[in-house]
Amino acid sequence: MSKAVKVGIIGCGNISTTYMRMGRFFRDYKVVACADLNMDAAEARAAEFGLRALSIEALLTDPEIEVVVNLTIPNAHYEVSSNILKAGKHVYSEKPFVLTAEEGAALKALAAEKGLRIGSAPDTFMGGSHQKAREMIDAGEIGAVTSGTIHVMSGGMEHWHPNPDFFFEPGAGPIFDLAPYYLSNLVQLLGPVSRVVAMSSTPNSHRTIGCGPRNGEKIPVTTPTTVHSILQFANGAVISYGTSWDVKDHGHSNMELYGEEGTLYVPDPNFFGGQLRMAKGDGSEVLISTGHPFSQANDGDQANYRGAGLADMAKAIREGRPHRCNDDLAGHVVEVMGAILQAGETGAMVEMKTTCERPAPFSADDAFAIMELEET
Repeated sequence: MSKAVKVGIIGCGNISTTYMRMGRFFRDYKVVACADLNMDAAEARAAEFGLRALSIEALLTDPEIEVVVNLTIPNAHYEVSSNILKAGKHVYSEKPFVLTAEEGAALKALAAEKGLRIGSAPDTFMGGSHQKAREMIDAGEIGAVTSGTIHVMSGGMEHWHPNPDFFFEPGAGPIFDLAPYYLSNLVQLLGPVSRVVAMSSTPNSHRTIGCGPRNGEKIPVTTPTTVHSILQFANGAVISYGTSWDVKDHGHSNMELYGEEGTLYVPDPNFFGGQLRMAKGDGSEVLISTGHPFSQANDGDQANYRGAGLADMAKAIREGRPHRCNDDLAGHVVEVMGAILQAGETGAMVEMKTTCERPAPFSADDAFAIMELEET
């Protein structure tokens, strides 16, 4: 751990425990401090994980800290990431990276001026099943991918979350809250998106909280909760993407990719693991074994390697190479999400202005290279 990049975290809400807890699986970063507008929250997390609790200003000026992880609410991501870069530190943001393509471009310019890096979740596309799907597509095992479907649908968050207000506000909804997982995986599998069409609706103007101390309280809905879009990729593939928080039940799988020679059934990109299946033109179906460490359960019965993108960025900083969860990928995904909502509102086709390279494949050897395999 002597060369591990020292990391500070701003934002001590629920997601912070993931980075603090899962860091033990990676050798290239070490969380040393945390900060929050609520000092009590920072001190509680620090006590729980053996960290230093600092004010935000103190964390940004701490000479030991090289990378700051931005875990604030999405509406604050741009401002907080800007302040991190202005303080001379690399930034790694929780998703969504920012809320507009313009904000992403401004952060990219600031990072270039400062000679710093920007990274952003999600990193689940680095999971074993998704990387095996990438390997199979690149090897032509299902032929060229021509089309596909994604379905991400449920009854909404108000049934289980005691304070679900932000889910139904601009900057969230089923697009900005969940699409980063699915779009990031599609881009790493197929490349960038070129244009989008969509239709959207908001069937209910209010939602009723179904649990906790606010049980029965109605909250307003100010962002679309059902969105159906069609994405055309630069390589010619056309993907239908249906997402909704107005669905009680359905029978669709999360992601299906249709190639000239067969079909891949890709597990939920919200997770690192899951069963990958391939069907061929003769009707046969094969369960695919990945042989990848990021398919192995490490957190109860789940393969949970959140923080892998941060570890890869930390290692890339030391090695002077590109990192996979980079701002070009995250910025392109943000533009696509905004375009889906714009198309749903206007009915017009939206052409993408940004593009990006597919992140480098992430092999089993790459995974072992960032994993902490021995006690330190």
